[in-house]
Amino acid sequence: MIMSATPKYKRVVLKLSGEALAGSQGFGIDPDVVKSIAGQIEEVVQLNVQMAIVVGGGNIWRGLAGSAKGMDRATADYMGMLATVINALALQDALEKQGIISRVQTAIEMRAVAEPYIRRRAIRHLEKGRVVIFAGGTGNPYFSTDTTAALRAAEIEAEVILMAKRVGGVYDDDPLKNPNAKRYTSLTYIDLLNKGLAVMDSTATSLCMDNRIPVVVFNVNEVGNIKRAVLGENIGTYVGGVAVG
Repeated sequence: MIMSATPKYKRVVLKLSGEALAGSQGFGIDPDVVKSIAGQIEEVVQLNVQMAIVVGGGNIWRGLAGSAKGMDRATADYMGMLATVINALALQDALEKQGIISRVQTAIEMRAVAEPYIRRRAIRHLEKGRVVIFAGGTGNPYFSTDTTAALRAAEIEAEVILMAKRVGGVYDDDPLKNPNAKRYTSLTYIDLLNKGLAVMDSTATSLCMDNRIPVVVFNVNEVGNIKRAVLGENIGTYVGGVAVG
């Protein structure tokens, strides 16, 4: 039940995995899924919440997978960064079809399709009510898009990272394989590190801990969950300095 129409957070970073854009097909981009996500983002923008998005590229290419098969790790990671740009452009197109003004900023310069990432410009876009999509990862190999989300959230002074997943939060086992897996309602950053929970990598977790940025992990496939997370409803799993509830 929605307790209030007043958002808990005013500036958020939404972390979307590449797989979230692929839908049930598991790879590539599903236009219907992207349209649904754009509709959920529109609901949040209508609350006058400033939203930045970090998108992954795993639906197209994973650097670690290429590296594991003998490819140079840096080259494989750069290919993954390019995949995130493809996803960012697809999401931008869907947002603009909903009438939402957006900007893609990429850490790898490609002026024909996106702005270069400039922190002050990104903040200015947010202040003007534009959705900013961060692509290209951090611009460096060996760093995940989870780390990008933590880094950008710290840079733009976001109040929370909304970690959109295909499952309903953080579990003690893989819920897609184990129907008896237990969902945590609240965890600390140290819990993530000590328990080895695969929410985000240790670099991203440490960045969030050092900068006191809470993370809300939830199922993006349930329509309306992005808005619910922004309103502060008790969905998914809350990760912060102190466990709540």
